[in-house]
Amino acid sequence: MSPFLAEIIGTAFIIALGDGVVANVILNKSKGNGGGWMVITMGWAMAVFIGVYCAAQYSGAHLNPAVTFALALKGDFPWQEVPAYVAAQLLGAMLGAFLVWLCYKQQFDETSDGNTKLGVFCTIPAVRNKGYNFLTEFVATLVFVIAVLFISKPATGLGSLDALPVAFVVLAIGLSLGGPTGYAINPARDLGPRLTHFLLPIKDKRDSDWGYAWVPILGPLCGAAAAAFIFKYCLQ
Repeated sequence: MSPFLAEIIGTAFIIALGDGVVANVILNKSKGNGGGWMVITMGWAMAVFIGVYCAAQYSGAHLNPAVTFALALKGDFPWQEVPAYVAAQLLGAMLGAFLVWLCYKQQFDETSDGNTKLGVFCTIPAVRNKGYNFLTEFVATLVFVIAVLFISKPATGLGSLDALPVAFVVLAIGLSLGGPTGYAINPARDLGPRLTHFLLPIKDKRDSDWGYAWVPILGPLCGAAAAAFIFKYCLQ
């Protein structure tokens, strides 16, 4: 399997299972409706485990532009391959979100609130303050990327056996730092499904909240850059 295809498939698995658990918990007429934050965070952690494990041997399982960016800044990944990896991650995220909508089409139709429907696809802050929201995404991604760099050391990417500790990091971040913004910590995870929400014929949907969309993109990228700098110059 090519690295490009592996990044598409791995990211699609993460979003299909991650956004899928959100849909299960928050959409009407779903068996998991009302399952709560613990179910969502556990579902996302397992989604990351499966995505990383499946893609690791083929692409290094970045599955996240923030990870790709950090590895390139650190000198462990060639810059010329960054655009292809990011494109694959974005396509995979859009595909995963489409699969969630397809499986939960009836539940989307049974749910009237537009914010709830949008929340299946992308992050919505609990309290909208873009400065603080940016800071939260920055800090959460900083923690995530530094942890990933320690886990993957001395390799230049993630190996299959590193999938479980990465999932534990995602679980810990979701339970501790995820409350304010819904912890995107991955620009493709937010932007890809947001684009899918914009394109799909979802019944009674609201706008895709493009005024907020820069926060879960720039916050994680800036956090990843800081993590790469700290890891390279302070922790090695």
